[in-house]
Amino acid sequence: MKFTKTFISGLIVIEFDKFDDERGYLAKFFDKETYKKNNIKLDLTQVKYSSTKKKGTIRGPHMQFKPDEEAKIVHCLKGRIFDVVLDLRPKSKTYGKWFGEAMSDKNKKSLYIPKGLAHGYQTLTNDCDVLYMMSGHFSKTNYVGVRWDDPHFNITWPLKPTLIAEKDLKRPLFNK
Repeated sequence: MKFTKTFISGLIVIEFDKFDDERGYLAKFFDKETYKKNNIKLDLTQVKYSSTKKKGTIRGPHMQFKPDEEAKIVHCLKGRIFDVVLDLRPKSKTYGKWFGEAMSDKNKKSLYIPKGLAHGYQTLTNDCDVLYMMSGHFSKTNYVGVRWDDPHFNITWPLKPTLIAEKDLKRPLFNK
């Protein structure tokens, strides 16, 4: 596995080693010891799978506040997405900044997203499947979202949005 730090503290791009043969390939998504050696702290408690039909769909960005913060590893299993992470940690040097990474079933990239960062993505193809490996559990009380078009973040989405959940369209603007 290859681990590349980003300008946002703790946010890491992971590229998996692939072992190919005539049947296809094998890739290791999770290895606690390898992650630990690379300062990735993920007490894995749940795995989620998201399927999105329509190209241009935006999901999120979402996160959970203390005491229900979640760290996660996100991987695109099928199709291509533009993954976005927002730093919402008030004491962070990159507070209020965002990072984007194209991920696909071809490039085998994943993101390790530590606690305190909001996460969302836009589908760049039809029929995208995304895997989430997460710490913590869902808490409706501490679950929040950031509006996809919030001028404070000024996220550069690659495509014109085609579908956004009603709850995400109604999110308030970020208040620093």
